[in-house]
Amino acid sequence: MSTMAIYRQLRVLSKMSHMKLVWLLVLSATAIFVLLWAGAALAAHKNHWVSLDGSGHLVYQSLAKGDRIVDFSHAGYMGGGVPLPHVSAVLTVKPSGADDTAAIQHAIDEVSSMPLQDGFRGAVLLAPGTFSCSATLHITASGVVLRGSGAVNGGTTLKLTGEPHIAIAISGSEKIKTFGPVAHIAELYVPSGAQSITLDDASSIAVGDTIRVTRYTTPQWLHHMGMDKMVRDGEVETWVGNSISTLRMVAARHDNELRLDVPLTDSYDRSFLPAEGADVTKVTITGRIEQDGIESLHIAAPARSVAFTDSLFRAVSFSGIRDAWIRDVMVDDTTEGIDAAADTARMTFQEVFFRHTTTITSSAKPADFALRGTQLLMERCGSIGDDLFYVITGPRNQGPNVVMDSKFLGNGHIQPHQRWATGFLVDNTQVAQGGIDLMNRGEMGSGHGWTMGWGVVWNSSAATLIIQNPPGAANWSIGTSGKQLTAPMKIAGVHPRDLGPDLPQGFIESPNHRVLPDSLYRAQLTERLGINALKALD
Repeated sequence: MSTMAIYRQLRVLSKMSHMKLVWLLVLSATAIFVLLWAGAALAAHKNHWVSLDGSGHLVYQSLAKGDRIVDFSHAGYMGGGVPLPHVSAVLTVKPSGADDTAAIQHAIDEVSSMPLQDGFRGAVLLAPGTFSCSATLHITASGVVLRGSGAVNGGTTLKLTGEPHIAIAISGSEKIKTFGPVAHIAELYVPSGAQSITLDDASSIAVGDTIRVTRYTTPQWLHHMGMDKMVRDGEVETWVGNSISTLRMVAARHDNELRLDVPLTDSYDRSFLPAEGADVTKVTITGRIEQDGIESLHIAAPARSVAFTDSLFRAVSFSGIRDAWIRDVMVDDTTEGIDAAADTARMTFQEVFFRHTTTITSSAKPADFALRGTQLLMERCGSIGDDLFYVITGPRNQGPNVVMDSKFLGNGHIQPHQRWATGFLVDNTQVAQGGIDLMNRGEMGSGHGWTMGWGVVWNSSAATLIIQNPPGAANWSIGTSGKQLTAPMKIAGVHPRDLGPDLPQGFIESPNHRVLPDSLYRAQLTERLGINALKALD
């Protein structure tokens, strides 16, 4: 039985272990809650920000400068709307009863040396049973899949033994090189959600080129954002560093106007940029791998109550990769979960669940899903555990990134974590006992400051929500249930009662009442690619 079967067969409780029973009860309770919401669907209204017109097309309301909710449908494998592939197994490994690390790695290496056929080399199939692994399993070539025989009920377990380590690391060695002249964005203001930009000179750029758009940090912008006076232990805290950049492909060009393959998730205001504006350069990318996957596995770490600064058992890391996936995976008691690094793109996390039987008690909390890349899609995922971040974003993290149809049980949070990420959607997701926060973390951590701009919480629910509007940007909570809180910026060493005034609240529309369309991601995917694209989410 796959985790998807668990998700659907909520009534089959008697044959499940205690932890699976807890998880199913969570899903059942959530299902009841969703059904109650669905019963009121006829009363749902069009919202003002993204609504359906009489012909079923999406209509967007813009802010004064043209900013609008981003088209998030580009998140996911192959840029969204493409089903995850099934790759044939070419090698099978059986558990030995001893340390299986070398045997599994040998099989991965053998498949990695095979020629690519239609983008894939093949899958390593792990037979049913328990495999002991004392070191990290590495995939460093394109087109390789590591597949177990099921995440539960007699499937495949990777039992992590020995010193703390990552269970599986999939990594390329991405290198980006610029070439050609540097151009600049000519517009005085490019709004968030824009899919075209005009350059001062685009003559050296052609359709199909990959470009890097870079905004350099200026003192004016730091002051505007209120991020220029953060101090911890007498030392100045640096917020975003020297620059923020994002990669896009040129889909069309007309004179100096470029049409991009994916909308920009941040705005570009010349008032807070160098005089010439944001840089645009052509780049080449080498060393990146693609078409790799992890499937149908149970990863089990020793249950440990440790300080977050200790060596940690971690589940999976991805780096230097795009067009990859992880699906039908259950993870027990890793301290850190899945980490998709800043150089990951176009990935899908489908039916991945974490279960924690111990709690980290240090001030720094672990994360189950770290979405640091771009065009990352989580669907039907979840966690059971307390005092942790269920989902975080990384510094200077440009989306679009999406969490949808997911469920989390415990007092943890979905919280963009640090240093100005943009373009994040939480869609039809429940955090029944915890929070969803698009907020200014101020001097927390190492000076995380404003964590999110141009983020959306859509038809979701949480015990509490903190949705704040950064200067010159916006965050939205639309059709979402939960207690909407306000909060000031956090200052190190200052008691909460002395922190000062609450920061401006974001756009809160239709609180505690669902809106149409029911799912923003699905509606945007249908608008862009047609109804058949929804099959990719099955």
